[in-house]
Amino acid sequence: MKLKVTQIGNSVGIVLPKEVLAKLRVSKGDTLTVTETPDGVNLSPFDEIRQKQIDVAEQVMRRNRNMLRKLSQ
Repeated sequence: MKLKVTQIGNSVGIVLPKEVLAKLRVSKGDTLTVTETPDGVNLSPFDEIRQKQIDVAEQVMRRNRNMLRKLSQ
């Protein structure tokens, strides 16, 4: 599917067709998550529970940075 980047106010963006919105199960006003992949980017509906898990994991990794470095050797 080919989408065009267009001017939206002072920003630029893309308009997602109804079919894409239906596949993502999102509608106007919903939040999406953009994830980088080796092939580009992935769009998915924002998952608040998953985001909380990621936040906790990042805190643990930050707090235990030195121990994790030693374990990786």
